Amino acid sequence: MADIFHLSTFLHRPMYDQAGDRIGRVQDLVARLGDEPHPPIVGAVIRIEGRDLFVPIRKIGGLAEGRVTFQGRRVDLRRFERRPGELLLGEDLRARHLINLVRGRLIVAHEIEIAEVSGRWEVVGVNTGGRRKLRRLLGASANGSETTSTVVDFAQIEPFVSHVPTARLRIPYRKLAKLHPAQIADMVEQASHEEGEELIEAVGLDRELEADVFEELDTTHQLEFLENRSDADAARLLARMEPDNAADLISEIEQERRVPILEQLPENQQVRVRNLLSYNADTAGGLMNLDYVAVGEAATVADALSAIRRSSAPTESLHTVFVLDAMGQPVGACPIANLVRARESELALNVARTQLTHVHAHWDLHRVARTMSDFNLTVLPVLDEDHGQMVGVVTVDDLLEVLLPQGWRREFGMSAVEE
Repeated sequence: MADIFHLSTFLHRPMYDQAGDRIGRVQDLVARLGDEPHPPIVGAVIRIEGRDLFVPIRKIGGLAEGRVTFQGRRVDLRRFERRPGELLLGEDLRARHLINLVRGRLIVAHEIEIAEVSGRWEVVGVNTGGRRKLRRLLGASANGSETTSTVVDFAQIEPFVSHVPTARLRIPYRKLAKLHPAQIADMVEQASHEEGEELIEAVGLDRELEADVFEELDTTHQLEFLENRSDADAARLLARMEPDNAADLISEIEQERRVPILEQLPENQQVRVRNLLSYNADTAGGLMNLDYVAVGEAATVADALSAIRRSSAPTESLHTVFVLDAMGQPVGACPIANLVRARESELALNVARTQLTHVHAHWDLHRVARTMSDFNLTVLPVLDEDHGQMVGVVTVDDLLEVLLPQGWRREFGMSAVEE
């Protein structure tokens, strides 16, 4: 069992030699990032006669007693130079944004917690300055105090390193990939531009995840992170986004870039996006998704479920399977719950709603919302003016996104930096 100590206990404290004479002052502690959940402290930066020098941890004693002593024979007088993978705990972590990988939130490290574990000093947590009682990560009190605060285990933390002059330090994609795209987008919106770029660069290793994150960003940040990309790179990103989201973003891009980006989209995506751009953004047509699942009148429940499994439509569109007649006209809508409960041999049409509630592409969003709310629907078909063909579907998640005001997450504290 080991006591937890605060970084501030050691910063700017004097360092003494073994004879008890003061030889310098502790400027910072140095930790090495790697795959270990608690980074080891490898040494300290000591200021001696105006020079910042590095002293390895094996030559430092007295940390547990709060008195820093030099236990070597001589001090290396070469100026301190940070090596790849090293972090200065005070300069790089304290009072800066960090990523809480469990909650998918940004936090501010008001204090860094360290401890000696099995003879090795490690970074074990960060203190975010909350109101809950200090948790003893390793079973003992923090310097014996009863301080009230919120401590997060460093194993759950990932620091931003855009300000750290060591190119090898980067946020690992594998850690971010465990978060929902909306959580990553919230962090990007709350971070500085440089930190946001760092997050986007990390998720960019997975093109699909990058597109998902972009879909969750507000328009201001989407444009911010597209500004310095080439038209080809922007088109590559939009090609992986859902057509309705890609169309929304293209409509916001500066006029002179729209056509060049559109022309570099894959043909299938380009046709879909151009089709959606022909509708007013504040109508069902501007909001609808062109991908949905449909089967014929002779299809069984088993056929409908198989169609869902094969479909590449967004998950939100799969909540309902539509039944079309021989002319392609919709005659029923099967909620997925009805299909799961029914016998596989039964006709899908028999478990479908045949009084088909629908909207038209020119209907405004408030009329769409009323229709969806009145009939308790999560997927709403959009029909052409002759009621003969389906042209797309509106899903409840897309509707909520456009009806909620810009910045609503921040207004309700859902994406605020945790203090």
